[in-house]
Amino acid sequence: MTEGNFVDYVKIHVTSGNGGKGSAHLHREKYIAKGGPDGGDGGRGGHVIIRGQSNLWTLLHLKFKRHAKAGHGEHGGKSRSTGADGEDVYIDVPLGTVVRDTETNDIIFEIIEEGEEKIIAEGGKGGLGNWHFKTATNQTPRYAQPGLPLEEKHITLELKVLADVGLVGFPNAGKSTLLSVITSAKPKIADYEFTTLKPNLGIVKYRDFQTFVMADIPGIIEGAAEGKGLGYYFLRHIERNSVLLFLIPADADDIKKQYDILLDELRRYNPEMLDKERIIAISKCDLLDDELKEELKEELDNELPIPYVFISSVAQQGITELKDILWKILNN
Repeated sequence: MTEGNFVDYVKIHVTSGNGGKGSAHLHREKYIAKGGPDGGDGGRGGHVIIRGQSNLWTLLHLKFKRHAKAGHGEHGGKSRSTGADGEDVYIDVPLGTVVRDTETNDIIFEIIEEGEEKIIAEGGKGGLGNWHFKTATNQTPRYAQPGLPLEEKHITLELKVLADVGLVGFPNAGKSTLLSVITSAKPKIADYEFTTLKPNLGIVKYRDFQTFVMADIPGIIEGAAEGKGLGYYFLRHIERNSVLLFLIPADADDIKKQYDILLDELRRYNPEMLDKERIIAISKCDLLDDELKEELKEELDNELPIPYVFISSVAQQGITELKDILWKILNN
């Protein structure tokens, strides 16, 4: 999937259907001049329903479809005939989609399971026909209920990528290169900051035909939690990941400081993200000779509070060890 085809934010106007009117019909037939009430009920208005689909990875199919309108319920007929229900409209979304009220920005619900269906705009209930109102003292009611009106809403759909492992790091830390090596994904790779503008997903093949999903998230900069850089546009994608893999290049001025800045941005965005399992991958280790690597290990053993591993995506060093550690954490 190309970068331009990854759509993770759309606004839609949804309208359900009106309920059909109940009928006030009176029974008329040859030789029966004054039959009783036999008006049927109106049909229910159509719902607008959000449905989860595991084969969708983006909201691209909704980019140019900004209105969803369900059918109206039909009116009741004679002989207690109930009107047909209005046609329901389904909006299929990828798993991990958050549905918000556009006006208040409140979360209405989230879709996280295959086939999960939730009504976003409920169709109006059909009105009752006049035969419901027949009593001993009012045997020919000439009135019936109108149907209930439709619901209308402006909603925002936000996709939060569902992945087992999320890559976290500063721009140009080598996240896309690692993803291209460890999975079959083909992200854009170049030697400048913010090469990645949208999340990329890749499936990591492990032993015995087992797999897990890794997401390359656009790079974090200081102040991202306040909206600097790409701000919320990528931080929300990290919320769904089970494990956070911090990628810090071996030639960084201060590895511990970079880790602390990244962690602080996540904490300021959502403190719950600190509850996730974390691991650090020191990338570009092919730049280090054995002596430098040993010195760095001694330093990091004292400074880093979580496990770390040396890797080189270009030289294919430490990749198997990284997979082993990630698999072990995911299956604890």
